[in-house]
Amino acid sequence: MKLKNKIAIITGAASGFGKGIAKKFTEEGAKLIMVDINSKLLKKTSNNLFQDHFVADVSKSIDFKSLLNFAYKKHGNIDIVVNNAGITHKPKFMELVNEKEFDNVFNVNAKSVYYCGKFFVPKMKKKRKGVILNVASTAGLSPRPKLNWYNASKGWMITATKAMAIELAPYNVRVNAIAPVAGITPLLKSFMGGNTPKKKQSFLSTIPIGRFSTPQDMGNAACFLCSDEASMITGTILEVDGGRCI
Repeated sequence: MKLKNKIAIITGAASGFGKGIAKKFTEEGAKLIMVDINSKLLKKTSNNLFQDHFVADVSKSIDFKSLLNFAYKKHGNIDIVVNNAGITHKPKFMELVNEKEFDNVFNVNAKSVYYCGKFFVPKMKKKRKGVILNVASTAGLSPRPKLNWYNASKGWMITATKAMAIELAPYNVRVNAIAPVAGITPLLKSFMGGNTPKKKQSFLSTIPIGRFSTPQDMGNAACFLCSDEASMITGTILEVDGGRCI
């Protein structure tokens, strides 16, 4: 029960890594507000875990502010925020990614972290306690070709994590990130540009341990970094990547 009675918000929690993190946090005793834009899937997932849910588009200021109000009205405090929600553009040469695709990627992957800082950080600073976990990617450390702007958005998140960590350390607010390699999530097909055995093998050949990451892998890593066991760890980018970034 590493997270017993901790109150946590997890974005992008209806499926994939977010669902895996939510499941692990539940097993470790946390009380959750699971957030996603997919209302039907979110309700099903949260009901299965007996946790609260809140439908929101994390790229929109009004939705994040509503989430803040809901969370503090419900619990009076938030201990942990996991910025997991993320999207990508399909693999293509950088000049072929249109402006709408670019904006969508940065609004979800980067602006959501900005909104976390804008709305939740003041509360954490005042209480002088809190944990923020950003879900980055190995793409931000070792970019893959034809995913240029997705790579850049995750590189932004890695730098943002370090910048937030150094600024918030005097307030006893810790900020870390996990950097998963391609995983068994709804985004995998988009990353690979298809779902053929050849494309899968091409991706797997870049992962020394020989398999894709799983939601359970992310849940385990996230649980550690958000627990009191990691009280001396801030500004860290934990590569959960089977050796890809070596």
